[in-house]
This record gives sequence, structure tokens and C-alpha cells, in this order.
Amino acid sequence: MFQPPAGVSPASVSIDRRTVLRGALFGAGALSAPGLLVACGGGPGGGDTVSFGSNYSDAVPKKALAKVVNGFEKSEKKTVKVNTVDHNTFQENINRYLKGSPDDAFTWFAGFRMQFFAKQGLATDISDVWGDIGGDYAGALKQASTGEDDKQYFVPFYYYPWAVFYRKSLWQERGYEPAKNLDEFVALCKQMRSDGLTPIAFADKDGWPAMGTFDYLNMRINGFDFHMSLMRGEENWQSAAVKEVFTTWRELLPYHQKGANGRTWQEAAQSLDQKKTGMYLLGMFVGQSLPEASGAEDIDFFPFPEINPEHGQDSVEAPIDGFMISAKAKNVDGAKDLLKYLGSAKAQETYLASDPNNVATNKSADTSGYNALQQKAVQLVTGADHISQFLDRDTRPDFASTVMIPALQEFINKPDEVDGLLKSIETQKKNIFTT
Repeated sequence: MFQPPAGVSPASVSIDRRTVLRGALFGAGALSAPGLLVACGGGPGGGDTVSFGSNYSDAVPKKALAKVVNGFEKSEKKTVKVNTVDHNTFQENINRYLKGSPDDAFTWFAGFRMQFFAKQGLATDISDVWGDIGGDYAGALKQASTGEDDKQYFVPFYYYPWAVFYRKSLWQERGYEPAKNLDEFVALCKQMRSDGLTPIAFADKDGWPAMGTFDYLNMRINGFDFHMSLMRGEENWQSAAVKEVFTTWRELLPYHQKGANGRTWQEAAQSLDQKKTGMYLLGMFVGQSLPEASGAEDIDFFPFPEINPEHGQDSVEAPIDGFMISAKAKNVDGAKDLLKYLGSAKAQETYLASDPNNVATNKSADTSGYNALQQKAVQLVTGADHISQFLDRDTRPDFASTVMIPALQEFINKPDEVDGLLKSIETQKKNIFTT
């Protein structure tokens, strides 16, 4: 289910998904130069002050996190200095940040991306934190928080599935029905286009949104195990299996919004809100960019359709977000207290009350207040046989950022040049994964 630590086969991990998902941030730092992250000055950050680096830069999560931090400060009588940095800038500069003068605690992602920095000695072992909070988390989430050395470096906060989202009112008006397989999906796209809609909202200016489309196509065509093996650098990108992913995608591209490389995901979400597009493959956070009048009450989703009956719809993309402590933290004890609090049911309930676009990871969290979308998300994820974390989390960060972002953007611009593109990816993959 959840991506296990390196060296553990996904197929060898047996997990009770319904237990796992039942319940279903950069301190005082600043940008001192364009694209460069550094921790803020103003003292060693010890004592009762914890510095905290956050990538919760959009309005909704930023406000929700502030409420959680306020709760911690009142409860623990400590001060948290939060430095909020643009989400993409945060990710692009995280390596230099952690090697420089990082904050005590910071927001990050589960699975491979956590393991990558833990292996480099850039994160603090928080196995003792898990000694306190572990009872509220199932084994799969602990595995997703564990490094290759079997120590824990991450505290999960929430997860959010990727699916095909749409406006219920528009679909009721037009009589559309969710597609269960590729043929139905193409037929739906054709119907939407004949009705004057752009079938699929699409954006990739930020570099990562198109990865979700690739992931689902690969898992639906070639299966979860092949996908994860490809992400680990163990498969050939020039193989017929990978080529089929891109040729299938090429056939679907005419139904997507044109000019995706110049559009942010928020702008694509606006087209869904305005009923100019019929559907949108994205994470559940899509609701953050929709006005309250057309928010969760008018948003629904269906799983990405089946392509290869052998794999059906058995895999779901559901990234886990959470927190880590930097290896250079000046207030390790304070940072651990903060992560213990963030891992609590109370903290996650507080956050989701303001940002109902995710699902809590703490299995003791109260789900009675979940809206229909959250409840459906829990059912989707708990019903899946496999959970992927997302391309830029399931593979090496350098491969994702320096190879796959430009490669997918190039494909969007020149979808007919697949052979040359895959040859380039394979060559770069060999260079990166052998270093």
C-alpha cells in the first residue's frame, strides 16, 4: 500500500488499510536572494522558541496552519517563528537550505523524498517522537516515515488523493456520468467538446501537475509495481511499456486545455469553477482555489479510469504531507515537542476545520465533521490495493526536478517526438542513478 522503505518490496507489506486511514510549514527563515532559502537570524532559536519552515504558502493552508501553531503556543507555552516560503521555491531550494542554516523544523513529504535527505544526514532521527505518537498511527504510515536505517524522520499530518474532479451542478445540467474505462473517458471528452466545453483543465507552469497524469497512465497501463520500479531507476524509459504511456497520453492531449506550460494549477481550477472546463485531474486541494459558493458542496470526483483490465483501478495517488527536523536544528527538544503536537488528533482536527481539502493521518482524529468529499476520499484510498506518493516523491528529487519536469513540459509542447524524448530521459536517468 503506502511506499515502504527502500529495500522492502511493496508487495511484501501487508496492511489493514481501513485501520491505517480510518481517520482519514520553514520557521523564521526568509528569502535573502531570489530562489534561495535561508533561516532567519535573531538568536540561536533555543529555549522556548522554535523556528519552523513552511511551504504552506497558499491562503487556505497558511491560515489553517497558523491556527494549529497558535494552539501549540498556548498549550506548550513556547513561541514558534514561522517562515512561509512559496511552495515551489521551497521545493526547488530545499537541498541548499538543509545544507546551509536551516530552521529547526520544516514541512516536507513522506516516502522516498524523506529518505533521500535522511540518508544524507540532513534530518534528525525522531524515533523517540514515534515512541509517543506511534499508537495513533498504523504501520503503513510509520513505514512511510522511516528511513533506510529503520529510524523515523517524519511525522505525517494529512493525505489527499488525486482523482478526476468536476462541478456537480454542471454535470447534472449536461447529464454527464463518470467514466469507468478509457473508452468511456474518451467518449465523455468528445461529448463535452461538442457541448462547447474544454473537456480537461490542464496546467503545468509549476512543473509538477503533469506528473499526476503520467503516474496514473503508467499505473493504469503497466501496474503499480512497474511504476515504482521505474521510479527507482530500475526500468528502461525506452521500453515499449513506457512508450505506450506517452502514446496514450498523446491521444488524450487534444482534449486538454492548450497552453498548459503557461498556466498555474490555480488558473486551471478557475476554469473549472467558471464551467469552462468539464473536469480536472488534480489533488483534493483543488478546492482551495474555488470560491466558497462553488467549493466542496459542488465538487465531486471519480477515480482515474481503467485502461488495462489486468490492473483496473487498483492504485491511487495519495501523497502524505508532514514535518521533519533538520540535522542542524538549534532547538531539537522544542522541535520534537512541536512535531508531537502536530502528530496529535487535536492538531489535525484544528487544521482540517479550516482546510477541509485533506484527510487526517492520526487514526484517532474525529471524522464526524468530514464533508462528503472527505468521506469519499477516505473510501477511495482505503479501497485501493496500492498507494503512490507522486512522481516527485517516489523518485530521486534530482531526477524529478532536473529531468522529468523539463521532459514532461517538452512532451506537452511536442507530443509527436516521443522516441527522442524517452532516449534523453533514459540517458539522464543512467547518469543520475549511478552516482
